[in-house]
Amino acid sequence: MQLALESNVFFWAIEYIATFCCGLLGGLCAVKKKYDFIAILMTVWLTGLGGGIIRDVLLGIFPPVGVSDKGLVITTLFASLTVAVIYPEVDRLKWIMVALDALALGLYTVNGTQKALMYHTSGMTAVFMGLITAIGGGIIRDILINDVPSVIRDSHWYAVPALIGSVLTVFVTRAYQGGHIPFSLEVTFDIAIVAFVVILRVLSVRFDWKVPGAIKRHHAYLPLPVKEDEEKTDSSK
Repeated sequence: MQLALESNVFFWAIEYIATFCCGLLGGLCAVKKKYDFIAILMTVWLTGLGGGIIRDVLLGIFPPVGVSDKGLVITTLFASLTVAVIYPEVDRLKWIMVALDALALGLYTVNGTQKALMYHTSGMTAVFMGLITAIGGGIIRDILINDVPSVIRDSHWYAVPALIGSVLTVFVTRAYQGGHIPFSLEVTFDIAIVAFVVILRVLSVRFDWKVPGAIKRHHAYLPLPVKEDEEKTDSSK
């Protein structure tokens, strides 16, 4: 059964746009570290295709798409050349970069989730694969350039929109596989999910929405340990 992932227009748009967007952001990080072009190229490649490589390895797909698809590899090369030339302009376009990052997040979320379902995984596994595809490249990039991964460093909504998008993609894809919705409607829903992820991510940055941490507490409601001198006193009695 054909999925939106396999359709020529939708699939290629997802793959190439997301790869180029992620590549630009990864390359900009390498430029700021004053790395040479080979390092920029490696950073762009791993940022754009690293999540897909992890996903394919976990799904048992060999060779992974990051090394087998010439078009995607060429896209990372083009992104490397682009960011090496226009990085001052890219660096100053903060909100455009946030939007591009959010677009890549949404595109890879749908892409990774649907590809996992194509290989007959469970819905839960597909959600994890979508999340890994969306954030895996950024994690590899940050580790490569010796930074704390942005998914940990940035407390704004990043993994949360991807997680929600993956769950929604599972429901939409299952509905199409079960014959409950036509192919054209599946594509429409997938595009809507991408837009939803983008909106959540951008709004979280714009309005400073953050994922809560541990609850602040100042007292532990447990028995205090008996002090050593008290133990000796008790034993002498």
